[in-house]
Amino acid sequence: MDDRGCNGAPDWTIEVTSPSSQQMDYDIKLFKYRTAGVREYWIVNPMTHTINVYDFENGKNTYQYGFDDEIIVSIYGELNIRIADML
Repeated sequence: MDDRGCNGAPDWTIEVTSPSSQQMDYDIKLFKYRTAGVREYWIVNPMTHTINVYDFENGKNTYQYGFDDEIIVSIYGELNIRIADML
């Protein structure tokens, strides 16, 4: 942090995609976040009721979950989120 705000990449980024932003979220932002040092990236897709989780820090593959699944936030260990609970 400095007088201009936060420096560097966020640890965790969550995007809610729409039909008009899917290419940006799944392709361009995925690449940019990975190379910028984001540790974990989630794409929430309300059209398909799925969440794609990219765990860049641990080098794990993509996981896909449904809104009713409990998802562990890898970078925060004991934090679990179920999207359906937030709707």
